[in-house]
Amino acid sequence: MKNYVILTDTGSDLEADFREKYGVEYVPMHFSLDGKDYEADMDWKQISAPDYYGMMRAGKRFITAQVNIESYKKAFRKFLSEGYDVLSISTSSQISASVESSRKAAEEVLKEYPEGKIVCVDALRACYALGLLVIRAAELRAEGKTIEETAKWIEDNRLTVNMIGSVDKLTWLKQAGRVSAASAFFGGLLNIKPIIIADALGRNFAVEKVKGRRTSFNRIAEMAKEAWADVPYQRVMISHADCAEEAEELKKILLQALGKEIEVHIGYVGACVGAAVGPGMIGVYFFGKEVTVNKGV
Repeated sequence: MKNYVILTDTGSDLEADFREKYGVEYVPMHFSLDGKDYEADMDWKQISAPDYYGMMRAGKRFITAQVNIESYKKAFRKFLSEGYDVLSISTSSQISASVESSRKAAEEVLKEYPEGKIVCVDALRACYALGLLVIRAAELRAEGKTIEETAKWIEDNRLTVNMIGSVDKLTWLKQAGRVSAASAFFGGLLNIKPIIIADALGRNFAVEKVKGRRTSFNRIAEMAKEAWADVPYQRVMISHADCAEEAEELKKILLQALGKEIEVHIGYVGACVGAAVGPGMIGVYFFGKEVTVNKGV
């Protein structure tokens, strides 16, 4: 079996420890601030996560961009020239155009390396939900699965990765064009917190609205318990947009609801998704029942 590289993008939020442990590579998305372009690396080397979200709170607006074709071509050429095939697993096409860029780049690069193989997969997931699929792909590779077998497993099981979360304020979703100005205004006035999931189409979809931050945490935990699946490769993550103490609170509520003593990794929501959801976003990610909300729509 030919060795293959597992490549993802910034949207997976996988910190260096995970990338090193599982042998994962990535290509960065980008963001700009006041006309200056930044690489959205997953280790926050140019702007720290607290500074990034602090600037958002102060009124700064970040403009984000998907991975471009040239970045993918550069990565693909590098790995194919070294004798590897490439399994590229990208952020949901409903959130980013990165997967489209990867496919166009693969088509061009394979003309130069006809003996190589590049498989591009739309994860239909983002943030740690994408990260969980990337880690699982690395585990399957370690088990000896071929690039085709691993890609098929990801495509067959991507909707079993559940993301359940909420945002603190609707202000940034309004700026990103995700909700109306009226919804943002009345949501803030009434302290309404939307419960957001990754649906079957790969979109972030508001399934419920609750009143109050603590109530939203309780509901997230309840929904996680309802969707939970006891699978041998289970892994639980919580991401937050600069609200670490609340992430710890949600972890306690979640573990109590699940009635399990399990390891939960907590980390930051990445810069590109963070620019849309804003400070205070928080979410839980895990393998569970297949998500069917909006399936077939």
